[in-house]
Amino acid sequence: MKKVLKSFFLIINYKTLIITILSVISTYICYHLELTARFPDMLVGVAIVFPVVFSISSAYNRRETALQRLSDFKGHGVAMYYAMRDWPSDRENDIPGQLRTIINDLAVAMRDMFRKHDRKDWQAYEHKIYDHFSRLSALTMQMRNVGVQSGEISRISQYVSKMIIAFDNLKVIHSYRTPITLRAYSKVFIYIFPIIYGPYFASTFNDYSANLEYVMPVLYSFILVSLDNIQDHLEHPFDEVGEDDIRIDEQDLVALMK
Repeated sequence: MKKVLKSFFLIINYKTLIITILSVISTYICYHLELTARFPDMLVGVAIVFPVVFSISSAYNRRETALQRLSDFKGHGVAMYYAMRDWPSDRENDIPGQLRTIINDLAVAMRDMFRKHDRKDWQAYEHKIYDHFSRLSALTMQMRNVGVQSGEISRISQYVSKMIIAFDNLKVIHSYRTPITLRAYSKVFIYIFPIIYGPYFASTFNDYSANLEYVMPVLYSFILVSLDNIQDHLEHPFDEVGEDDIRIDEQDLVALMK
């Protein structure tokens, strides 16, 4: 029950309350000034619901792709650890432990970087992450000293390359979101629609029983703003605010390296 309530209040927030109040006030004023109009219902679907649903679908697909890239990153990191643990003929070395530390530092830096919405804050984190990748590359070369052949070292270097590619894919997914103009268009119409449709809601007053006149503006406001909130949460999959966000947990990753 607690989880359900938490999810509910993520999509029903202060914006929902503000738009609902404004739409009710607009409807009340229009009714008492006798400003009524029968606007077409299909306008809601064409102008608002369709673009918002498209944005939600696009954000969801991007999140699924990000999950795949994160799995690639984790999988190659674990494969590197197993290789560095099992391939050396000389087992008396601390290379696996050093790798575990680097992977932990990488995951922490990636999590901190992707939590930032503004790409201007990324430069320092990105330099730090590539420093960690450089440490991984240097650690790979140390395998020569513990009896690992050049061909096997080359294979481990490919794991490093694939981890870098996975990170860069995650960075691109985070940076290039749903088109900004489409999001701006959707937000403008979502927030003004329940207000400018006051004449339409006022024209339906006689269609409902007493005390139910304001059901339609309230429902429209709740539905539209909730869709916008859902899209916002999916739009930022790494900020760890929404229920469907991607969580980069370095402890879970390092726990697999035993």
